[in-house]
Amino acid sequence: MSSEDELIRQAQAGDTDAFCLLAQAYERRIYSLAFHYSRERQDAEDLSQEVWLKAYAALSSFRSESSFYTWLRQITINCFLNHRRRKASRWRGQIDDSAANENSANLSDAGSSGLESALQNHLVVEKVMQALADVTPQQRLIFLLKHQEGMTYEEIAKEIGCSTGTVKKSVSRTVAKLREKLGVNRESESYMSCAATGILR
Repeated sequence: MSSEDELIRQAQAGDTDAFCLLAQAYERRIYSLAFHYSRERQDAEDLSQEVWLKAYAALSSFRSESSFYTWLRQITINCFLNHRRRKASRWRGQIDDSAANENSANLSDAGSSGLESALQNHLVVEKVMQALADVTPQQRLIFLLKHQEGMTYEEIAKEIGCSTGTVKKSVSRTVAKLREKLGVNRESESYMSCAATGILR
């Protein structure tokens, strides 16, 4: 099996099969981020496709100064920001049916002893998705980058072109919205953060 570095070199030399292998390694992660950002399966598919097209077109510019995924994530963020500008006011509404269906399938797979826990997780998913629908696209993106991608405030600020203070304020407001939707207080914030982070992976 070729290493990632070797696959990158092959892809940069025009080997499309090598690029496809690189894409296979990260496609689920990119799609997951796109889905939780856009909340619509079709938009997530369109965004993911746009990311891979841009990555393929820009592959020659990759210089291994960062990891391949970090470079890919930067392209993803840029696609999200462009998408937000194109569809600036399409972010409020009901929970995406596909997300609800996926979690319903998880319920059916649960054993009887775990049914109550699975049901509780399903309800948490619904509330978190509703809460994320109630914040702006930028707040949602910042929250996902912080709690799903594990980026620092400084890294997020650099990627999206704002101040660190703006990022911190955005995360705080989103967490407050999640706390409100989930019905937890500040003493329970660590539980809420873990629940929210878990379902967004």
